[in-house]
Amino acid sequence: MTGALGSAALVLTSLGAVTAQAGPAAADPCGFYETSSDAYYNHCTSDGSHVVIQVRVANALDYERCVGPGRTWLGSADKIQGAHYLNRTC
Repeated sequence: MTGALGSAALVLTSLGAVTAQAGPAAADPCGFYETSSDAYYNHCTSDGSHVVIQVRVANALDYERCVGPGRTWLGSADKIQGAHYLNRTC
């Protein structure tokens, strides 16, 4: 049984490595992401919609923001902790 579990873990690890390698090669990912210095939200859409996101801020109040299609700069990666779609348009 241990051999089967080890093989399954190896397969899952291999799949994870492939996924991790595919991410950076792609264009900006959809949703929240950070670079070494900045935080962004990328609204991926083909219909031109604007959506409301909630931005989580370190040592400050979170806030809502309306973003359009494409990449929106949210601030310094040191200050922005995350952002997510609030299921409504603006």
